[in-house]
Amino acid sequence: MLNSVLIQAAQGGSSGWSSLIMIVLLVAIFYFFMIRPQSQKQKKITEFRKGLSKGSKVMTASGVYGKIVEIKDNDVTLEIAPNVRIKIDINFIYESAESASEQTAEAAK
Repeated sequence: MLNSVLIQAAQGGSSGWSSLIMIVLLVAIFYFFMIRPQSQKQKKITEFRKGLSKGSKVMTASGVYGKIVEIKDNDVTLEIAPNVRIKIDINFIYESAESASEQTAEAAK
């Protein structure tokens, strides 16, 4: 389909320009409704991970709540219960425990 549109655009004529404009509009729509929001979300998650510190309460991707005890490069040690610690990759921490509980409470309303 795209090939035929590009061939028509290359051959010239008013229909070629309208097809080319439609392609540009489709690319713009995909960018503003799909690509840009996803990149903004990823940037927000990256900033959150850079702001983590000892004592922060977080939730992992698997739903485990804990408090950060130690941060080394890409590894984070979480205390999930008294004297129970787990080491996970920092990329599996998505949000703070407080914001997760707030979102759950809002969804329940």
